[in-house]
Amino acid sequence: MEHYIRKLSGKQYLARLEKNPTVIIPTGACEVYGPQLPMGTDLLAAQKIAELIAERTGALIAPTVEMGESSALAAFPCTFALPRKVLEDYLEALVDILIQDGAKNFIFITGHAGNVDTVSYIIKKRLDQGIKACQIDWWRFTNANSGEIFTHKGPMAHGHASECGTSVMMYLYPELVDHAEITCVEPQPNPFPDVLQYEHFTEKTPNGTIGDATAATREKGEAIVSACVERIMAYLDTAF
Repeated sequence: MEHYIRKLSGKQYLARLEKNPTVIIPTGACEVYGPQLPMGTDLLAAQKIAELIAERTGALIAPTVEMGESSALAAFPCTFALPRKVLEDYLEALVDILIQDGAKNFIFITGHAGNVDTVSYIIKKRLDQGIKACQIDWWRFTNANSGEIFTHKGPMAHGHASECGTSVMMYLYPELVDHAEITCVEPQPNPFPDVLQYEHFTEKTPNGTIGDATAATREKGEAIVSACVERIMAYLDTAF
């Protein structure tokens, strides 16, 4: 069964939405993701998780945007940083069209941390329209639901393009991982974790990796994805 709205005719789309008013909206980014992973890692991961959830639920997958709010990484030349206002306008238009067409349940699979606040804002503004919505902040979700799988803890496992991200991509898109470029970049100690701090990402890493990507394996990636998909399904079975 086809789940992507863009691959359906208008008639098919409306009929499917009437039968099952649940829509998945994946978002991500296009930015430096270590030397070993594709720049679209955040979106690629979010889309594949959306597909796995759609296969289990029959939900539709909405058209999405390939860039995200990546201002934190803008110091790297290979980063397509979308202004937050543009992302907000796009998602608001998308959600409003879907509501108009009959969507009632929204599952946001957010593959990029920079998009999380914008998605939350859009959901909260529309709760009085009778919709149900949830957001899976994907990489934070993996941290919360697959801790025993990793060799490391904290940023060594869950930093940018490190053990977790590289393992997930080894499983979901093995052909896109450049094993010869996998590195370990130890995060700098932060004596004030309780203070919100702002600095260029290039001050934290020379290549976009933070953590130990050398600990990544395909087997870990499969276990992470399986555990997280089951957790998402457990929530959806009670919420929708």
